[in-house]
Amino acid sequence: MLKYHLLGLLWLALALNYLDRQMVFSIYPALRRDLHFTGAQLGLIGSVFTWVYSLSMPVAGWLADRVRRDRMIAGSMVLWSLTTLACGLSHSVPVFLFFRALMGVTEALYYPAAAAILAESYAAAARSRALGIHQSAQLFGIIAGGWYGGYMADHFTWRAACALAATGGAVYAAFLMRALPISRPAPVADTNGRNPMAVPRSGGYQILSLAFFAHCAMLWIFYAWLPAHLAERFHLSMTESGFRATVFVQLACGAGVVAGSYLADRLGARFQVAAAGLLLAAPFGYLTFAATTPGAATLFSALYGFFAGLMIANAFAAAYEVVPVNQFGLAAGLLNMTGGIAATIMIYSAGVLKETLGFDGLLGWIGLACVATALLMGWYARAREMKREAA
Repeated sequence: MLKYHLLGLLWLALALNYLDRQMVFSIYPALRRDLHFTGAQLGLIGSVFTWVYSLSMPVAGWLADRVRRDRMIAGSMVLWSLTTLACGLSHSVPVFLFFRALMGVTEALYYPAAAAILAESYAAAARSRALGIHQSAQLFGIIAGGWYGGYMADHFTWRAACALAATGGAVYAAFLMRALPISRPAPVADTNGRNPMAVPRSGGYQILSLAFFAHCAMLWIFYAWLPAHLAERFHLSMTESGFRATVFVQLACGAGVVAGSYLADRLGARFQVAAAGLLLAAPFGYLTFAATTPGAATLFSALYGFFAGLMIANAFAAAYEVVPVNQFGLAAGLLNMTGGIAATIMIYSAGVLKETLGFDGLLGWIGLACVATALLMGWYARAREMKREAA
């Protein structure tokens, strides 16, 4: 039986995490008007956060293996709420960007600690479901943050949006300090567990990291560029293109996360289910950007989202099968950093190459990388299984 109390507490925390980071993308017009952001400076809002967030992940993971994780989670929420408030109080572009970068550090502290708590709290037979349900909060937070930021900016002010979100986060953090169970890192039981290189030197972890890089490269092109692509290719309004590019793929992804986590736990096959999701998602990712009608693009994007959900549900659960238990935090931090670096590289590269190679051409090459790494994951899972049978 899943420990729904713990899972529910962390699900809401992750949803607030993504709401805070996502709402800024809906208030670009207000930032341009009030703080006089240029187009390039608006682009830096996402870039500085993602780079700092990604590069902070290994340190956050290292900390999650050495301090009380419940305190680390609550402390992270307090700090990112303060940086959200500081963004709302900013009166110049450099100050806003500074606090946006600082938010990357504060939010990075959350995920390795939360994932490690869940991995240790749930038996292996339920681990994918626990981590997958927790991960689904990301999808909710993205949708809620996009709506919340725009609504508050239209009906109140963007500064009020930051202040209200910060207040909610701080209040919930105070609640978590009392509600979360005490979670101390696992003791080091062997020499391998003392070695900080045990995680990156794991063959299975290396293969998973390559696959996760390819997965995130395609996923973040969807997040960042699909609305603009649909608007330009099919002459849709920003409202319609934004709706088509987010709602269907996110809902389908949520369904894939639920199905993939249940299937992996039932079969005990996390590497295999994740590999299957990556393999099946790749062609639909390409077809979404190559589609010649809005209806076809929407259908293909939903199919892509569903199969990508299989990978999302099992990436971290698979990692925890091949690293020492006392390095779960570091494993989550490094894997999250890999995804963040893939996101920043591909969001920028897509903008540069869309006029020459085109989105469909770029997605074709990324799709091949997804297929190759999915097959590599499948090979590794089979070799591991045969080794266990021989023993």
